[in-house]
Amino acid sequence: MSEEQTITVVDAADRGRFEVLVDGALAGFTEYVDRDGVRTFPHTEVDDAYAGRGLAKRVIREGLDTTRAAGLQVRPVCPAVAGFIKKNPDYADLVPEQYRDAIS
Repeated sequence: MSEEQTITVVDAADRGRFEVLVDGALAGFTEYVDRDGVRTFPHTEVDDAYAGRGLAKRVIREGLDTTRAAGLQVRPVCPAVAGFIKKNPDYADLVPEQYRDAIS
């Protein structure tokens, strides 16, 4: 028997990361640094207790959507973010030409 859990993604700007919460508990995050109109994503992490639930994809997708809405470009240093963009090419336009090698 499994209960429905509430999954939320929040922009914890004071900590420089998007956080994914499960029933209010921190389950993972993707970090970011903004500079000169480019948001660099250096690291993504999901707690082992929450592995296999697609939470990394969820926090990355919502982070990229928020970044797009803010009019920023993306530098995908984190392999998880780069891999997500490779698999979801509708986000490739966020990556400036000089950083495209990370998603090719």
